[in-house]
Formats: sequence, C-alpha cells, structure tokens
Amino acid sequence: MNPPVQWHQLGRVEYADGLEMQQQLQQARRDNLIPDTLLLLEHQPVLTMGRAAKMTNIIAPAEQLEALGVEIFETDRGGDVTYHGPGQITGYPLLHLDEGRQDVRKYVRAIEELMIRTVADYGLTATRFEKWPGVWLAESRRGGPRKIAALGVHLSRWYTKHGFALNVSTNLSHFELIVPCGIREAGVTSLKEELGRDIDQREVEERIAHHFRDVFECEVTRAPEPVRTISVVVRRDDGRVLLLKRTEARGGFWQPVTGHVEAGEAPAQAAQRELKEETGASSEVKTLNYEHAFWAPNARLIRETAFVARTNELVKFDPAEHSDAQWFSVSEAISQVPYAGLKRAIQLSAAS
Repeated sequence: MNPPVQWHQLGRVEYADGLEMQQQLQQARRDNLIPDTLLLLEHQPVLTMGRAAKMTNIIAPAEQLEALGVEIFETDRGGDVTYHGPGQITGYPLLHLDEGRQDVRKYVRAIEELMIRTVADYGLTATRFEKWPGVWLAESRRGGPRKIAALGVHLSRWYTKHGFALNVSTNLSHFELIVPCGIREAGVTSLKEELGRDIDQREVEERIAHHFRDVFECEVTRAPEPVRTISVVVRRDDGRVLLLKRTEARGGFWQPVTGHVEAGEAPAQAAQRELKEETGASSEVKTLNYEHAFWAPNARLIRETAFVARTNELVKFDPAEHSDAQWFSVSEAISQVPYAGLKRAIQLSAAS
C-alpha cells in the first residue's frame, strides 16, 4: 500500500485563495507536517492558463469577461487554457510520489483512470484520446466526442500540485469564452448534460474519494471539518466599508469584522455577537449567501460565511485584538484585505 491520503471537501474556494492553499499545504507536505492530501472544491468562474497556453485561445473580449466576472490566472500547471466554475469539481492531489511511483505519465494516467471510474458510476463510458488531453465521452449526447474532465498537473521533486476538473453541472456556455485546452475539433459536456438530470455534487466527490483509494492503492480518510468562522462587512449610509486592523501579533492586516462560530451557534448568531463585541454596534446582520474556504496564517483551513450590516454608530474596538479602525471606499477596502474571499464578500455587500 502507498502512504495514506486525507481528503478535504471544501466547497467554494476563490481561485487565488486556492493557489495559496495549494502552496501552503504542499510545503507542509514537504516538511512532513501533513499526510498526502486531496482537496475537492469548487471555484468561482475563472480562466486559468497553463504553461503551454496561448492567449489567442481566449475568444471572448476583455469587456465580456469583466461583465461576467470571469478572472484570468497564469499558473505553473501543464496544458493550455481551461475554465473553472460552479458545478465543476476541481481536485488538487498534493502527494509525494516516492520510489516506484516516480513516473509522470503513470501519474497522469492514474488521474484519468480516477475520472473514468467516477463517471462510470453514473452509467457513462469515458475514454482517453492519445491526441487530446483529458477524459472524454466518445459519443456524447450532445453529438461527437466531448470532454467531461480536464487535467493539468505540476510536479516538483515528485511533489504534486494542481490536478483535475470534472464537469458535473457546469455552465457549459462559459466554455464558449475559450478554446478549451486549445482543442478546436471537439467540445465539452457534463454529467448533468449527459444524464438529463441534476446530480448531487457532494455525492460525486464521495465517489472520487472512493475510487482514489483503489486507483492510487492507498487508504483514504476524510479530514476533519474546517474551522467555521464568519465575516461581517459593515457599511455606512454613505457606502463606505469598515475595516479593522489586527494587531501585529495577530497578523497586522486589515479585515472586516470576523470571528469564530462557537459550539451551538448558527453562523448568523455568531455574526451578530461578533459585530457587537468588536464594534459595539447592534445593527441587524443579513446573509450575503456566500461561503468560502481558505488557508489561514495559523496553518488552519477555514470555512467562512459572509454577512453584511449597516451602521452609522461610533465604532469601538478592543485594542488587544485590533490596533485601528477606519472607513474605506469599496475599492480601497478590496485592495486592503488579504484574501480573495473577503474581497468578494465586500463586492457582494456593495450589491446587496
């Protein structure tokens, strides 16, 4: 048997936060602080450029991408341009390939096999095409061969990063923004498109974890749930956003009101309590219907639920936790906070 793997079911992760998460966890794996790890998650709409990517394979003009909220990231994975978004399971295996497994082609084949076995659980026969990367349905319900899973990996001294993306209920029209993986002769599909029904994405993630055990010949265990936290974007009537600056001992960066969800609390209760404790305000908190996961500086995975509140009250803060409090414009606030998920929460608060 190969070394055991711990898998995380993270939900929504902003792409920039996901890159940082991979970097931190890969380093922790190098330092033998964590076991081999599999991250299963979902990104906001984003285009990613592999090492072989050509900008000409992004068809949509910049104005259209901006209107759709689709970001572009250059990465160190292999391959051309691809799309990530809601309804797509993105998997990042962070493994150390020890002696006997140090074969890039074999590793890529194993990931392909993982995807093939997963879609087979839903009655679909997937295959490989030597001329095209990824995992394909030779005869799609949409006509002709269509890709159902994309692959793009990076290995450094046999430590792995990046991985795969399986289309479950992805918005397939977003693939029309690009030439997926630089392949003009064939399109894409999804489990939902092929089966004609909704698919439970978390169930598919369970199937991936199950097949990972057999394909990679290792024990696979579910990781503990991430620490649950809340953020509250506090807005003034003039639209400005309150940020609190953490003390240097606590990181020294600006952020909205944040805090932990205590045992027995619902996130909304925690948000109301933290708002009162950290600012003195008793305003009503309202959900932004947004959760995101990220890697915190104290080496913990966090899942955070975002809220918004409005107040014109004079802000009070605990100097043991924060050294300053200021009101910023939305653009200023977005530029100050460290995590992409916090940036999006501030954007959402402006539209709420």
